[in-house]
Amino acid sequence: MNQENRNNFEGRKRQWGAEKRTEPLPYFHEHPSTRKIALSRFFVVATVILWALYVVLTVIRQFFEGPHTFSFMLDAIWYLLTVSVLMLSSLLYLITRQGAFQRFAKHVRTPRAILEQYFSKHQPSLTVLVPSYSEEPQVVRKTLLSAALQQYPGMKVVLLLDDDPNPSRPDALQRLTEGRKLAENIMAELSEPRERSKKSLLDYKNKIQTGNVPTAATVKQLISEYEWHAKWLQNMGSNEELNDHVDDFFINHVLLSQAHDLEMIHKALSVSLADGIIIPSERIQELYERLSWIYNTEIKVFERKRYASLSHEANKAMNLNAYIGLMGNNYNVRSTPDGEILIATNSKKSADLVVPDCEYILTLDADSILLKEYCLRLVYFLEQPNNQRVAVTQTPYSSFRGAATRIERLAGATTDIQHILHQGLSHFNATFWVGANAVIRKKALEDIAETDRERGYEVKRYIQDRTVIEDTESSIDLTLHGWSLINYPERLSYSATPPDFGSLVVQRRRWANGGLIILPKLWAQTKRRKQQTESVSKLETLLRFNYMASIAWASFGLIFLLAFPYPNQLLSPFIIIAALPYFLAMASDLHYCGYKRTDVFRIYGFNFVLLVVNLAGVLKSLQQSFTGKKIPFARTPKIKDRTAASALYILAPVCIVGFSIFTLWRDAITNNWGNAFFAAFNCVVTAWAMVAYIGIGNGVSDIWHSYVNWLFVERPLNTAVPADTPDSLNWRSVLYHGENSQALPINLPDHETLGGA
Repeated sequence: MNQENRNNFEGRKRQWGAEKRTEPLPYFHEHPSTRKIALSRFFVVATVILWALYVVLTVIRQFFEGPHTFSFMLDAIWYLLTVSVLMLSSLLYLITRQGAFQRFAKHVRTPRAILEQYFSKHQPSLTVLVPSYSEEPQVVRKTLLSAALQQYPGMKVVLLLDDDPNPSRPDALQRLTEGRKLAENIMAELSEPRERSKKSLLDYKNKIQTGNVPTAATVKQLISEYEWHAKWLQNMGSNEELNDHVDDFFINHVLLSQAHDLEMIHKALSVSLADGIIIPSERIQELYERLSWIYNTEIKVFERKRYASLSHEANKAMNLNAYIGLMGNNYNVRSTPDGEILIATNSKKSADLVVPDCEYILTLDADSILLKEYCLRLVYFLEQPNNQRVAVTQTPYSSFRGAATRIERLAGATTDIQHILHQGLSHFNATFWVGANAVIRKKALEDIAETDRERGYEVKRYIQDRTVIEDTESSIDLTLHGWSLINYPERLSYSATPPDFGSLVVQRRRWANGGLIILPKLWAQTKRRKQQTESVSKLETLLRFNYMASIAWASFGLIFLLAFPYPNQLLSPFIIIAALPYFLAMASDLHYCGYKRTDVFRIYGFNFVLLVVNLAGVLKSLQQSFTGKKIPFARTPKIKDRTAASALYILAPVCIVGFSIFTLWRDAITNNWGNAFFAAFNCVVTAWAMVAYIGIGNGVSDIWHSYVNWLFVERPLNTAVPADTPDSLNWRSVLYHGENSQALPINLPDHETLGGA
């Protein structure tokens, strides 16, 4: 590794309280101890018992001994409902993590030799799709390389560029130009080891075919090959730029980890040879094939917006759908006044575009990175006879460690906690597809495909884009068609978390939007599965319901607890103690993931900062439900500079702090000390979260920026279309469409099928 770059990375400016650890969490979950599993079960039981004691000894008791007024009864019922739904989410958190621990305890890793033996005889086709929009080329390059260097035979990687193909801004044009060259540059970068590994494998196969028996010289040749490739990868790592913690992860855990892997095989072969053992010919060939698999990847770039016959809807789902719909066919490109369109053809030789089909599709976000065995292990899992109805498997992504900002560190902590919970959902058959990465059986996508028309062209939707959480709705669609989803119980994928408050607002608001819209489909799916005599447990349904609706009820529940002055008689030590298992369990999980146990208080305070953000996402769901109009897909910004947040999301936490101070004063006067303590605690943790994760200076700057944007409105350009004159007549459009130049795209004859998705 370049020492100068390392020094720059270590010396760059970092926030106080940022993360010092750069080593990621281990890929293999340690087996939880019997004590940990027993304590987890105790937390579940204790939560239920304490909540029941609160209901009986406090709420029901007040119905008999408290004020017999309608207002008090109404307060009691509403307060009980509010704390109960919040307690339900806490209980389901505890149950889900218990399921995760049981999966971790049972998981046994398949030996690498068995994987190589299987894939030397069976090589299911796999295509990696990397949707990208306005991404920094250096970020996308790391993602593509982590996919290209997968130890998987004959894989294809396609970068789906979704930028405007004809941008007017110079910076956008430069970014697009660099993005278009990425595939070619990476293929050239890997050409030397790719050709060497192909030649060495071919040479060995030729020797075996002539009847040569492996000798010590044969093994020495294999050793020298592994030594060469290990050094080549080490040199590649040393020449990489090291500017931040993501670069550090890529160098150490993609390039150098691959080199270390090859170096260990080189040493193992040397030791076996020194012991006088010549490994079998079949095993030698598998080891040669392993070298070839690392580099034998084809990388291409595809831009759907270059073709008028493909969907141009601005979301990630339709970017993926456009390419998936083209798979397995050949196309000619025809120019029209509307733009270029794709025409299907049976002739592969004369086709302008050939899109191979595949058995499995790996969707990978452009800011995610895979470890070297991701594809090998997940496809092997799907290939097992008892997993033939599994449609999607993935390792829910973990965070990059060593974040330079406090907010990125905290967002990473919640991401790593979510990884555990997603593993627990699989234990209860309630898995949801998390869109950052997933291996998908293409046959399953074809089962749930829907056909529509856009601008007169036929489009197919394999992945739903009705909401901005397309992976969640597609999970329900797959289970409705008899498919299942399972999370692989290891950490093999990592993804970036927002480094500033503005970008986090965009991400979390999108996550909160859509769950309520999908709920009716969940009820319909559950009903239909039961009609088909399929066993659907109440816990599975409850976990799925909680996954989609908990943000909504938690947001409204917290608002009611903050804003409404509930009577002191309704407070009880039981309800406080009932919440302790949840916080103790989360503190334990944070420690398990390499964070501080005290981060549980930081997360609590930060949830208040994000309260209005989550509420905005929920209200967007309600807006779409009433209007039927899609909410635009807002991509999480991934830029070097800080993303400004709306003044609403800066001022909302200030209002929460101010109202908490008012509540503290009001309850202190009325001796309502339970509510007073709750208000004081909320005030402190929210104020701390504002200062630590938004920053006073950044907050003031964002408020001023929002005010200026509101005050000054950019004058729109004159887009009026002049009447057609002999000089301005679009003759191409008239000759193509007919007299009406605004007509829809022409309907082609049946034998000229449009390529569209």
